[in-house]
Amino acid sequence: MKKSNGDNMHEVINFLEKELHLKDGDVIVLGNSYGPDSMALLNILLDLSKKIDISIIVAHVNHNVRSESAKEKEALEAFCSERKIIFESMIIEQYGDDNFENEARNIRYNYFEDLVHKYNANYLFTAHHGDDLIETILMRIVRGSTLKGYSGFSQIVNMDGYKIVRPLIYVTKDDILTYDAENNIPYAIDKSNLRDKHTRNRYRHVVLPFLKKEDKNVHEKFLKFSRTLLEYDEYINEEIKRNVAKVYRDRTIDLTKYFELDPLIQKKIIYFILEEIYKDDLMIINDNHVKLLKMLIKSKKANAYIYLPHGIKAIKTYDKITISDYVKEVVNYEIELLDYVALPNGHKIEKVEESENNDNNICRIANCDIVYPLYVRTRKYGDRMKLKKINGSRRVKDIFIDAKVPLEERDTWPIVVDSCDKIIWIPGLKKSKFTKQKNENYDIILRYD
Repeated sequence: MKKSNGDNMHEVINFLEKELHLKDGDVIVLGNSYGPDSMALLNILLDLSKKIDISIIVAHVNHNVRSESAKEKEALEAFCSERKIIFESMIIEQYGDDNFENEARNIRYNYFEDLVHKYNANYLFTAHHGDDLIETILMRIVRGSTLKGYSGFSQIVNMDGYKIVRPLIYVTKDDILTYDAENNIPYAIDKSNLRDKHTRNRYRHVVLPFLKKEDKNVHEKFLKFSRTLLEYDEYINEEIKRNVAKVYRDRTIDLTKYFELDPLIQKKIIYFILEEIYKDDLMIINDNHVKLLKMLIKSKKANAYIYLPHGIKAIKTYDKITISDYVKEVVNYEIELLDYVALPNGHKIEKVEESENNDNNICRIANCDIVYPLYVRTRKYGDRMKLKKINGSRRVKDIFIDAKVPLEERDTWPIVVDSCDKIIWIPGLKKSKFTKQKNENYDIILRYD
């Protein structure tokens, strides 16, 4: 393997050999997109296989959203065939009603886990690197998360019978691209990563260059930050484990015993429960979900409930709260609006690049008029919306009445608000004074289908 000028690939090798202690007979499933990161990691493993008798299974997922995906799969398969590497692949034929990014991730990791069991692998390797860690930490700080969530992601995650490992966490994207160039490693670029449509791309293109200008080795500081948080989280969790069994068992919280605990321990138990439910997928959890669960716990109502992401329902019955999966129609919800959201009423809201329509199914928004992030929620008692061309505001209830929305549909009708709970748009019915016309300046377009 050629040595790059100033790169940190030696840290990756050192980790694999001296910390992870790869040994003869180990089996590794490598998630590989044919991008520069996963191809660099594959090359590192191929070099290591000359010294250590490891088996490599390349696992590729075609997300079926780009026309280039089929050619990338063929190129990766040919690369593996030439080097006698086991190659496995799947294509996601269709998506459900979940958030695309989360759903794709779940499908991908479920597929990888199937391959881990098929080949009796010790490890699942992914090509997340130091820049990915910075982006994840910053996104979670802005969104709100748990202490573990603020750490970004772990370098090693202990699963049932195997470990998920991210060896490239020591290096940056520039390190990887330099390594690829010096070692003549083929790869493809996902052009969707060049656009600022997705939240992560905006952090990557705007925030990350600023941080690297301040300190070119800023990824090392974020890695230290991540590990420090994980150390504190692990220490606190030992205390939580001594208490959680007293109040939480079989996905049920005993509120009588819960209120006997110190407030800090109470708060951490909520995070503990969410981390147990969502495992390593904490990006979908934010402060709003924690707040909802706290409100349910403190509610004076004998019977109440809330909905959480991924089909989770928390139900309060007198002095107990039960966490369960649900399949019934959602009544109350609040969902962060990123690029796409599927709604419980069977419709969806998504960001679009352009639209000729100007009816109530299209909403144009200027960033200067709102506070991000946006949310889609059901109505609340006393909701009012400021309208164009009139002074003051109107009750949402009256808007529903004027539009002759059936009573049974009003409680599930989506309402788009900003982070200050300012109503921006009632999709399909009415726009607020904060929306723009086609001939005005605006930054995003939302479409309701």
